[in-house]
Amino acid sequence: MTGETEAVPDNTAVRCALWRAMHVQVDPPPHVLEDEVGLRLVDPGDGWRDRPDMDPEATRGFRAAMVARARFIEDLVAEQADRGVGQYVLLGAGLDTFAQREPETVSRLRVFEVDRPATQNWKRRRLAALGYGIPDRLHLVPVDFETDAGSWPARLTEAGFDPGRPAVVASTGVTMYLTKEATAATLRRIARLAPGSTLALTFLLPADLVDERDRAGLRASEAGARASGTPFLSFYTPDEMLALAREAGFRDVRHVPGGSLAERYFSGRRDGLRPSTGEDLLLART
Repeated sequence: MTGETEAVPDNTAVRCALWRAMHVQVDPPPHVLEDEVGLRLVDPGDGWRDRPDMDPEATRGFRAAMVARARFIEDLVAEQADRGVGQYVLLGAGLDTFAQREPETVSRLRVFEVDRPATQNWKRRRLAALGYGIPDRLHLVPVDFETDAGSWPARLTEAGFDPGRPAVVASTGVTMYLTKEATAATLRRIARLAPGSTLALTFLLPADLVDERDRAGLRASEAGARASGTPFLSFYTPDEMLALAREAGFRDVRHVPGGSLAERYFSGRRDGLRPSTGEDLLLART
């Protein structure tokens, strides 16, 4: 990547895409998620697996957590599509590749990826260069969250989203970078979507709720985010996140512990691969 494209996407999005590819290339089957499309989008060049943040042993828990949360949400989307829900919104979509990997499910959906204009322009160019293009059912919705975070519902509607019909909304790896007030405002907007809509949102736990073996990794992630200019701003206890969702107007809220994803997707593995703790999910319905 050269010239104007070097600055985007951000380091976090690139790291997640590479970890997802590493799961396929380094971990033995069965693979929780098979995603090497993100690697092709990033095109990091030879030697990318030698990066310090790609160390196969040091990062195994992190990459397991990335693929676990992605698989959980994609299973949720497929389940809701089976029930007739026809819209899927990704807030802070980054380098998500669901639309490229799951054509059968996408054929029953309209997928809306919301992210920064620069990231969307970069992704549009890379999809074209790799021959994927932008299928009719995929809509890239540019929103500058720093200057106009409240505009995304209007931008969604302009892109063809029907606010009168239910949707699945996913937001992963975002809340830690936002103030709690900003997350509460986002929850209120999503709670006003049509009845039958579902939100899946990840959040970081305070350090004292993280398994002791994973606290050093959390501290390292926090230091890395601070050094890159995107510090972690917010951590939530499960009760605090559930309360925020109820106050926002959701009728049904549920805490999904990260450990439950470990049991769901990693039990019985001979290699002992398990997601690191520290990130849980909120599942909320309108």
